[in-house]
Amino acid sequence: MEVRGRNKIKDFLRSGDAKARKLLPGWLADTERACWNSPSDIRDNNRTVDFLSGNRVVFNFGGNDYRIVAEIDYRRQVALIRWVGYHKDYDRINARVI
Repeated sequence: MEVRGRNKIKDFLRSGDAKARKLLPGWLADTERACWNSPSDIRDNNRTVDFLSGNRVVFNFGGNDYRIVAEIDYRRQVALIRWVGYHKDYDRINARVI
């Protein structure tokens, strides 16, 4: 997958969260290596994901401390990061439109 919107990861990492600094590069590398053609392909290697309308996927990681909302274009093999943040902040956004 081509990952777009990396600036959102960089912006979040500026918060200084040491755990996120260790986890996010791994998520990014895994996503870049992935070839997802359907939601089931994502679920095969990411058990803690939620699927929303509009090909949006919520990746939960770090013991569910963090979330990434991405819009997936399966045909073009593009993952567009829409939002990165803490679980507690996720509850304050509308992941379907952000």
